[in-house]
Amino acid sequence: MSLEKMRVISLGGCGGMGQFAVRTALSYKFVDEIIIADIDGERGQAFAEECGSKATFQEIDVQDHSALIKLLSDADMVLTTVGPYYRYGVPILKAAIESGCHYIDINDDWEPTLEMLELNDEAKRAGITAIIGMGASPGQSNMLAAKAMSLVDSVEELITGWGTGGGRSREQRDADNSRAGQGGSFGAAVEHWVHQFTGTIRLFRNGTFVDVKPMEEIKIDYPGIGLCTAYTVGHPEPLTLPHFRSEMKHSCNVMVVSPRLIKMLQDIAKEVDEGRMTISEATNVIMNPSGDRERQQPEADSAQADAPRLPGLFAYARGLKDGKGKSVGVTVAAGVSGGMGGATGVPMAIGLKMLASGKITLHGTFAPEQVIDPDDFFDEFGPLCTIPEPKTSAKEMLLITTSS
Repeated sequence: MSLEKMRVISLGGCGGMGQFAVRTALSYKFVDEIIIADIDGERGQAFAEECGSKATFQEIDVQDHSALIKLLSDADMVLTTVGPYYRYGVPILKAAIESGCHYIDINDDWEPTLEMLELNDEAKRAGITAIIGMGASPGQSNMLAAKAMSLVDSVEELITGWGTGGGRSREQRDADNSRAGQGGSFGAAVEHWVHQFTGTIRLFRNGTFVDVKPMEEIKIDYPGIGLCTAYTVGHPEPLTLPHFRSEMKHSCNVMVVSPRLIKMLQDIAKEVDEGRMTISEATNVIMNPSGDRERQQPEADSAQADAPRLPGLFAYARGLKDGKGKSVGVTVAAGVSGGMGGATGVPMAIGLKMLASGKITLHGTFAPEQVIDPDDFFDEFGPLCTIPEPKTSAKEMLLITTSS
């Protein structure tokens, strides 16, 4: 792959996540052209014009397989932010393999992650590299987990998770961006969220994968913070990270939300699981909550309000170091602008740069931790951060606390 001239397709590139991937990729000299491909012609064309001469727009429905094959066949790389991934992930990856086009996504659904990783041999035969889940969680979280695991000799338990501000979910915070015209993927993000806190999810427990009900309360004694509460949710990290360290016994992904919000989500999940509400209807309820439903939720007491809170994005590893018990918490010291859109879209573009620069050479389908060194990733991510300020290296970017 040439560093001097690369043609990139960004599927969903005018959406709330894709825009940040596109803008970051355009800053790389080796990107010669980016085609923003989306079903929303008016919005896509406007965004392409805003991006300048290296960007063009092409209207496409990703469900039109022949049109998708034609589009990807003339490209070096496809970045796809089209969700939900349990609906679109596998077909788009298959089209990329058929087209011989390298592939990166921000897939945060666990079910298609398993299907997509099973396409490894097909991708290898096609000579392409596909990275599945290169966003915030999964993505940044996998890199934090890889770093945490590197600091212990053996891993007993590994938890990745994302926190919230003021008890609101990251999906709810993105609603403000969406309604302000700054993000078009909020509906898909919330639909994904509902899908992953209803039904059953897959975790890694006692050395094996198990299907359980989501939103189980988990206590984490995070180094430097103390005992915190989080709730399990269906994400890909606990399905891929155990393969990274064969001695691992337990792994899950958690969300940190207020008791008030978790009660509302539990009520919604019960209605969905009992067939009294569809996923689509639940999505609409979360996006547009009624006053009655909000009033039904318990108020947080002062003890809950003052309870220790986990970082916004983190990895926690518990195991042994030099024969003694040790726990490690790793989070980031800085972030990019744009909320969850930036935190998700920018890592995808970094994946593109690392592949183009030759730091990723394997062909096949991979989770991020299989092909990306966490220090290399955060060396690239730090200078792109603006909140509170850029960081020059992984050493500056990573906040690491330990139990000893």
